[in-house]
Amino acid sequence: MREQTKSGESKSVAKPAPDASRRSEKSRRAIYAAALELVGEAGYAKTTIEGIAARAGVGKQTIYRWWSSKADVLMEAFLDLAEQTSEQAGGVPVDHALPDTGDLAADLKLVLRATVDELLDPRFEVPSRALAAEGVADEALGREFFTKLLEPSLMLYVQRLRAAQDAGDLRPGVDPRIALELFVSPLAQRWLQHTGPLTHAYTDTLVDYALYGIASRPSSGSAP
Repeated sequence: MREQTKSGESKSVAKPAPDASRRSEKSRRAIYAAALELVGEAGYAKTTIEGIAARAGVGKQTIYRWWSSKADVLMEAFLDLAEQTSEQAGGVPVDHALPDTGDLAADLKLVLRATVDELLDPRFEVPSRALAAEGVADEALGREFFTKLLEPSLMLYVQRLRAAQDAGDLRPGVDPRIALELFVSPLAQRWLQHTGPLTHAYTDTLVDYALYGIASRPSSGSAP
């Protein structure tokens, strides 16, 4: 590029070099979006690296430079999506801790309400259902997705429940890893199998039942 000097002479002006990091981030985002769209439309088995590359407008070499397989692409794309939708819904990103206000029930209800909002977000729901279905059919893939996508989030519940134990809000003998299933598993089942509506009232009830039980309590005057 050339520009005029005050004397009327022209001189060459160096053109700024393109920002490679910005270009790479734009491509990465396009690949995330393409992968999630395709798995939601066609299912995991029919989603290919070639298809992802074509929809994202990049070469296959670009994808293979960053990931070794479509499973790796999808897991990273899904983690990114979960982070975005969780933050927008007021939830907790996977690398953070659950809130600890000192009120265990309130903290769990807050996070589970945000989880419902996330599960009902079409951007999250469509690809996650496709991946969940494939994980049932492909045991190895199911384990990989559980380990990399679900287990880190579940461990946040474990940490919060252990903190509650330390504060005396849970019995010392309770296993937090089993206890979290009292409210997480019914929510997942209802979402996967469409057995009922997903609402904040439903998750609040799960927390109440899990923390306070469902058996009637003896009156204060009853014999032990």
